[in-house]
Amino acid sequence: MSKAAQLDRDAVRIGDLVIGDGLPVVVIGGRDARWLRLRGDGGTPGDGAETLRDMPGDSTEDGSSGDGSPWNGAAAGAGARPAGPLLVEPATAADLPAVARHADGVMIGAAWAADPDLVRAAARLGLPVVIQRGIDRHGRVATLEEWLAAVDDCAAEGNEAVVLCESGGRGEPEDAAPDLGLLRAARERAGRPVLAGLGGDGGLADAAVAAGADGLLVGPGAPARTLAAAHEAATVMAALVRPDDPETLDAARAAIDRVDAALATLIERRAALAGRIQRLKPVGGFRGRDMERERRLVEAMARRAPGLGARLLAPIMNAVIEAGLRLSEETRDGEDRR
Repeated sequence: MSKAAQLDRDAVRIGDLVIGDGLPVVVIGGRDARWLRLRGDGGTPGDGAETLRDMPGDSTEDGSSGDGSPWNGAAAGAGARPAGPLLVEPATAADLPAVARHADGVMIGAAWAADPDLVRAAARLGLPVVIQRGIDRHGRVATLEEWLAAVDDCAAEGNEAVVLCESGGRGEPEDAAPDLGLLRAARERAGRPVLAGLGGDGGLADAAVAAGADGLLVGPGAPARTLAAAHEAATVMAALVRPDDPETLDAARAAIDRVDAALATLIERRAALAGRIQRLKPVGGFRGRDMERERRLVEAMARRAPGLGARLLAPIMNAVIEAGLRLSEETRDGEDRR
């Protein structure tokens, strides 16, 4: 049975990871979903942090795989299959048979994406396909039209489980700098899930999610802080800008967890600002509350949350305001004691 399970045109399943519009933003490149780059010289795969153990029946005495693929290297841990789905970027067409046996999805690097024969060969594996846009083998940055043409090449082979990945005009995945405008255009034109390639820098993670990325691709060997930034954006920023449509109890609870994470972040920020206000007001603390301002604040919030309305929002905001005031008093008392 083919692993290329397209749920509909807007959602693609890679292993147990589902990518698409209205679904949680995914992160690829860490433990939840791995990205392995193979090298064409028979050396260790180019994943700077971890590699995959040789699979039984694939290795020869010289350490290369029996089908000519450079599928070697020691696994992290005791040779166990890594948790989560595995995407593999082949170096040459000779890698494809091993990719078909061991991977949950095939990553078509920017250098491959401009070669219709190689794209079609990868699509015929029956795996979900991720197509990166970037610099081709001639040092030229692929256009949007060329990028989308690779999607048509996959479809021509009967493989509709295609995810796009915008990695920008840099030469190496570690240096990815996605064009977020192009990412949005590709999402609208192709109607396919789109990833943003972050490389080794998580600085664009929030912006990529806000631009509509369905997932974030972290470069091989990226530092822990990049993965942390990607996961934070997929949790907090996504909760602010990306509507969820969960269909199961577990999915609904996970969506609430993301919203709660965003709420906690904003409430903490609000409390810090309220503390600043207490230091600026002539009369601070509970004695300095401006009830008319609080009433206007609740009315303004009700326009953004008409389902709750002012009646239900008022006690919520009263609790938030009082928590901030108590924190401000506790902080001030602590400073006075010093």
